[in-house]
Amino acid sequence: MNPSVRIAALLTVLVTAACAPQTSANSSSAEDDKSGTLRVWLFQEVGNDPKRKVVDSVVADFEKAHDGTDVQVEYIPVDTRAQRVKAALNDPGSAPDVMEYGNTDTAGYVKDGGLLDVTREFTSWAETRSTDPTARGSVTVDGRIYGAPLYVGVRALYYRTDVFGELGLSVPRTMAELAATARTIRAAKPELYGLVVGGAYTYGALPFVWANGGELATAKGGSYASAIDSAAARKGITAYTSMFGDDNCPAAKCAGMGGNDTITAFAAGKAGMAIGGDFSHTAVEAGQVKDRYAVVPLPGVTAGSVAPAFAGGNNIGVLKSTSHRTLAVRLMEALASKRTQAELFDAMGFLPTFTDVREAAAARKPYVKPFVETLAAGTRFVPASPAWSQIDSQLVLPTMFQEVVSGRKDVAAASEAAAKKMDAAFGSVG
Repeated sequence: MNPSVRIAALLTVLVTAACAPQTSANSSSAEDDKSGTLRVWLFQEVGNDPKRKVVDSVVADFEKAHDGTDVQVEYIPVDTRAQRVKAALNDPGSAPDVMEYGNTDTAGYVKDGGLLDVTREFTSWAETRSTDPTARGSVTVDGRIYGAPLYVGVRALYYRTDVFGELGLSVPRTMAELAATARTIRAAKPELYGLVVGGAYTYGALPFVWANGGELATAKGGSYASAIDSAAARKGITAYTSMFGDDNCPAAKCAGMGGNDTITAFAAGKAGMAIGGDFSHTAVEAGQVKDRYAVVPLPGVTAGSVAPAFAGGNNIGVLKSTSHRTLAVRLMEALASKRTQAELFDAMGFLPTFTDVREAAAARKPYVKPFVETLAAGTRFVPASPAWSQIDSQLVLPTMFQEVVSGRKDVAAASEAAAKKMDAAFGSVG
């Protein structure tokens, strides 16, 4: 980093530290050590080095601004986060002070008593005046705030421009055309997946459910009832699972794939198309298909429509068990600041949660356009219930997709079983 930028960043951290209000006193620990070791858990990304460099810079400035403080960062796999966090909540001695978490996990972690209430700090932090309302909602439970939004993420359709040009293909305008195009690519180039899909790729599959009129759940008496077994949802499940086969993405290879696996395959030049996020851009750029791909919104059922995307993203929160309340909150703010989000966008393609920072990023980087268009077309989210963490950690939806893909159950039986598990989870939390 340019020395003048580092100095400016350091001054920002110092000013923030000096002006920060008294931190919340709702920690489960009676201690508030002003020095010592702060443990941080962040998610391991595909092509993680650019993210690591940004974080290392933030940490270095933070340590300089806080004498006697040592920040230790560990990158944990996204797919096993549920087990790691559950163990940490059960054993506070092994828990980090600060952690990155998916926005779908907020309600569950709050219910489990894992996250520190930072409402007072968040609302008095000047930068949050330009926080996207949707992003702010992702850290809010029952009117209280439990973290700071880090980035917002949506998925769109990546496709190989060289393959499309060679085969004379047009960009799919509907989901039916998407499926047909995928099979055409596979038939002409059997060494490639047409559209690489994953049985464990929940958020790549859900646009098919939503585009066909399905829903995950519906509000019911202050809670939720599963709707994944409705006729419309089953139509979407069928559309997605039909993409697993020798004519596109063989079940034996693709049933176990998650989102990172599909992007890895596309970046390595093994697929004609993939459903990936704005946050996948860096990994694709670093792969074998650099300068040979483009991105468009994932098409819906009718021509000209955009399939509803999951409004994803991650947050940064402080664990309630921390014995460094003041320092941990300040570190959370540094990691989720405008400066950090701008640098993470440049490094990883993560869309900022601050509207002014996002507008500036989009002006600099044209590749953001299809993702902004996807956001504008309307996104969806999972039920705002603490039950979702349970549903997610139990792999209810991936199990459903994999049961269909493997042939163990048909769509009706698999969705019915998933609905029962979801309803049990909703019922367990009231």
